[in-house]
Amino acid sequence: MKIPKYRLLAGALGVALTAALLAGCGKKDDAITQAAKAPASAASAAASGPAAPSLNEIRAIAEEGFVYGLPIVMNYGVMYEYIIDKNSGQFKAPFNQIWNDHQVFTYKDTAIPTPNSDTPYSLLWMDLRAEPIVISVPAVEKKRYYAVMLVDGNTFNYGYIGSRATGNDAGDYLVVGPRWKGETPAGIKKVFQASTDYSLAVFRTQLFNAPDMPNVIKVQDGYKAQPLSAYLKQPAPPAAPEVTWARFDKDLVKTEFFEFLDMALQFAPPGPEEEAIRAKLASIGIGPGKKFAFKDLSLEHKAAILIGMKEGDKKVTERVATLGKSINGWNVSSAFGDRAFYKGDWLLRAAAARAGIYGNDAVEAMYPMTKVLADGTALDGSKHKYTLTFPKDQFPPVNAFWSVTMYDGKTQLLIQNPINRYLINSPMLQGMKKNADGSLTLYIQKDSPGKVKEANWLPAPDGPIYMVMRLYWPKTEAPSILPAGEGSWQPPAVVQAN
Repeated sequence: MKIPKYRLLAGALGVALTAALLAGCGKKDDAITQAAKAPASAASAAASGPAAPSLNEIRAIAEEGFVYGLPIVMNYGVMYEYIIDKNSGQFKAPFNQIWNDHQVFTYKDTAIPTPNSDTPYSLLWMDLRAEPIVISVPAVEKKRYYAVMLVDGNTFNYGYIGSRATGNDAGDYLVVGPRWKGETPAGIKKVFQASTDYSLAVFRTQLFNAPDMPNVIKVQDGYKAQPLSAYLKQPAPPAAPEVTWARFDKDLVKTEFFEFLDMALQFAPPGPEEEAIRAKLASIGIGPGKKFAFKDLSLEHKAAILIGMKEGDKKVTERVATLGKSINGWNVSSAFGDRAFYKGDWLLRAAAARAGIYGNDAVEAMYPMTKVLADGTALDGSKHKYTLTFPKDQFPPVNAFWSVTMYDGKTQLLIQNPINRYLINSPMLQGMKKNADGSLTLYIQKDSPGKVKEANWLPAPDGPIYMVMRLYWPKTEAPSILPAGEGSWQPPAVVQAN
């Protein structure tokens, strides 16, 4: 997925920087040479050697570091806009307070690429440094799907609460930080441990139709979050230190990517599989306790960093294109999970984040996505009209519900359209018109197909098209989309109508 707001270093490097790289390293005593003089550990010393890394080594580390750090920096950017910067235009709520959106996302929501517009969101960004947070959920009627996805600063999905994972009964759940070693208090149904000090809980609550919104709000009002001390009615522990956050800027991140990574890593103790990449980053002055400053680097070091980042960016883009398996033009993949799922595959993690950060595990939701016809021809709403037909009784097999959402192919964001329709989902079927043979055809085009067909119209952009299916709580028995790319159910092909 190509996301302009997080699309880093898409342009070619200038001739001057390339020439500087080839000219050899200057004598400026910058963060990289300082790191070599005072390695943070024996491991980083071994990675860098007795002298500053060569330009080729710096480029290689920047490339690998970009791939490793992209999801972490993307997450930091979203957190900054949603929780830290009250003037961002996307601010939601302070840490440890639930924010409920009493509407679904629209084209005006631009912080998160490929936003889900099926379910009103509730978001809780947790500061777990001082003490754990208790998340309480109400009893939810059995027919209504809901899920609380727990995702940390590494973009690991480390746990679920909800219809599939824990059922629709009320309950209290404990979310703890990476350093917490306490015992499970009475009344807590389950403990979830994040790998970072800051973590996000994404609540998705099914909306059946527009008149159903008050019922969704009642469910949202039942979601609660409180520190463990408040839950236990005990005195609160000392507050965690205030943090001076690095101001996130979508232009600065193009060159100062590693400053933001530097900022985030102090809250992310490394797992065993991270030791090697952390040591390499430390060898060029990046990591907890360090102050990497791109602007203060020598021209040669700047060039090496930028070229490495560009190569890393290219690798991520290429990996996105190969995620999963192409089936009738739809890419069917399973790219989201916990630390054990990724097993240190930083390229897969980066590609998953770029394809749509904060995606669900496959067992919770599957996301077939397409930008092309079955033959690979790009979808373009400015040139053609398209149809998508589900044969009779061959809708996506789910325990909850399914949808098809339209995005701008360039920005990965929802598009403004005259009927304010961003998706078509299974709860809408009763208001749609089926064909004589019982099949259902969706009309995918930028202009209305006419009043007779408008109930089945999915408005498209005036340009490149990107569509994502969402299958919530996919069935595991046949027909099923699982396992990803090998399931017995396959998404039908988009067909060019003119």
